[in-house]
Order: sequence, then structure tokens, then C-alpha cells
Amino acid sequence: MFKVIQRSVGPASLSLLTFKVYAVPKKDSPPKNSVKVDELSLYSVPKGQSKYVEESRSPLEESISQLRHYCEPYTSWCQETYSQTKPKMQSLVQWGLDSYDYLQNAPPGFFPRLGVIGFAGLVGLFLARGSKIKKLVYPPGFMGLAASLYYPQQAIVFAQVSGERLYDWGLRGYIVIEDLWKENFQKPGNVKNSPGTK
Repeated sequence: MFKVIQRSVGPASLSLLTFKVYAVPKKDSPPKNSVKVDELSLYSVPKGQSKYVEESRSPLEESISQLRHYCEPYTSWCQETYSQTKPKMQSLVQWGLDSYDYLQNAPPGFFPRLGVIGFAGLVGLFLARGSKIKKLVYPPGFMGLAASLYYPQQAIVFAQVSGERLYDWGLRGYIVIEDLWKENFQKPGNVKNSPGTK
């Protein structure tokens, strides 16, 4: 084993050394004439002028070009849609990961509260038999009521924010209905003259 290592280290260490080698012509050889660069065939310039001629496209290249031209609007639409939805998907995935981490390290008593809130939603769905409007109103209402019992501070904040939003939506709806009423149901003869007009 020692001999093998010793023999392999010797040539490997020699390869790392750098040294110069100088070549000296033999004294017996006759002197040769040097060749100019222009005389070498590698550097010779062809006579005449070259002209670029574009090759005609083959039927395959033509059909691929037509296909690319046809698909270009769709690919640009797909790229635009992807660039718009990518941040939303990333935020959705992050929300899912955060929710998963929260459920893995849930505070004590969270799952029983979640069960009561879910049961309240089922009770609301059971009581809303027969009416589609009740099915839309009762389950979220019962779940909101049960959640407000367990989380009163968050319920107050939610009620304030949702109340402001409902007020804004109602005001916007009132303005839209008023504009439609004025445009469609008021006749031009019924408009009273203002005090400044004759």
C-alpha cells in the first residue's frame, strides 16, 4: 500500500511544476526561408465578391411560422394572465401555510369553539328549510352569533367595519336609484323652473 501511494504522488507532483523549454535549431540543418502570412493557404482571400442570398423557406418552416403567428395572441394572453394571477396564488398559498401552522399550534380551547360555531351553522341550515333566502341568511347569522360569544372584541370590530361598508353600499345604491329615477320617470314638462329663470 505504501509503495502505490509513493509512486502515484511522484508523477502528480511533477505535473504541478512549471518550467520553460527552449528549442535550439540543429547546427546540421540547412537554413529555411520563412513564409509570409499572406502566402499561407489558411489566410488567403478568395478573389471575387461574395453576395448574400437568402434561402427560400421550406414548407415546414412556413407552416411553423404561420402557427406561431396564429398562436401569438393566445400565448401573450396566457403570459399576461399568469403574471396577474401569480401574486394572488402566492398569497393564497402563504395564507394556507399560515393557517396550517396556526392549526398545528392552536391555542387551548380553539377546536371546541370551532365545533360549537360549526354546529350553530348546521342548526341555522336546519331551521332554514323551505326558503332559499333563509338558507342564505340563517347559517351565517347563527355562526356569527356563536362566534361573537367566543370572540367579542373581534365581533365588535367586524360589526363596525361591516356596518360602515353596508352604509356605503346603501348610499351608493340610493344615488344610483335616484339617478335612474330622474332619467326614466321624470318628464321634461314636470321640471319646475328655478327662481332665476323666466
